Amino acid sequence: MSSRNLRQRRLSRATAALSGRKRGAQPKVVALGGGMGLSASLTALRRITGDLTAVVTVADDGGSSGRLREELGVLPPGDLRKALAALCGDDEWGQTWAQVIQHRFESKGDLHEHAVGNLLIVALWEQLGDHVQALDLVGKLLGAHGRVLPMSAVPLELQALVRGHDLERPEEVVTVRGQATVALTPGEVQSVHLVPADPPAVPEAVAAVLDADWVVLGPGSWFSSVIPHLLVPELLDALVTTKARKVLSLNLAPQPGETEGFSPQRHLEVLGRHAPKLAMDVVLADEAAVPDRESLADAAQRLGAAVELAPVASPDGVPIHDPELLAAAYDRIFRMHGRIGPWR
Repeated sequence: MSSRNLRQRRLSRATAALSGRKRGAQPKVVALGGGMGLSASLTALRRITGDLTAVVTVADDGGSSGRLREELGVLPPGDLRKALAALCGDDEWGQTWAQVIQHRFESKGDLHEHAVGNLLIVALWEQLGDHVQALDLVGKLLGAHGRVLPMSAVPLELQALVRGHDLERPEEVVTVRGQATVALTPGEVQSVHLVPADPPAVPEAVAAVLDADWVVLGPGSWFSSVIPHLLVPELLDALVTTKARKVLSLNLAPQPGETEGFSPQRHLEVLGRHAPKLAMDVVLADEAAVPDRESLADAAQRLGAAVELAPVASPDGVPIHDPELLAAAYDRIFRMHGRIGPWR
């Protein structure tokens, strides 16, 4: 049987298992990240729990978000918009609104490339003067299957120390500024930090982490979407002290630029350097993306975690997560490594 046919069969089994699972009391899940990685997790997680909160990075400075941030001094809304779209249901209402808020204008004027959802979110921020209340209202409008929160209420700048950013000086370490630049930087990212260095966390995000049954970190751009959550002191304290179990979900492949050439275990090592007190319970990786399982297991053990390998990639070979397969993997992890019987 070909690899593609095998994954198609696994996808069918995963879909059947999820449709037949018993509902009732459900785990409280908090997912942290940004961009398409967080969207992948949310699209999967909303299939297995109705108690879901997304905590989203707010350091984006590119595209429509960057323009709104520069012009109006607001939080970048783009990753928040993507999270809300991912939480929309599969019915006609949900899919219609997901398409509407993701729609980008095409023009020769100032609206070019602005996303409808970005403008809607910023308009409600200005009307209500409250980030959380505005996002809750957008979620209610969309019929979102969960809640979306920013990790901080102040716009953040991501900075990275990069070795070899200048190809003619391969050993020189320089500071690269801005999430959009860090994400595509040549050279080797050594570490990242935020400006301001100790931003306040959104209280509702801290409360959600402390009250969760499970916290999911990743997948996503490692230095620009995943690790920034660990650089907000109040949020990191909550992640360290929470009684929730924690899953670290790895990417399917290194990202050109910031993690070029990274092995799966190296992703764990750099995360550990940025948050040495943070322990994980499970590391989830696609079975086809791990050439050295022993090294990954060793790196996971240093974080206090077990490794779970599962087919979570799209069966068509494109390096994106399949929602049904990823949902099945999360569901199995929650059952195997979580509480037995009803939640809470």
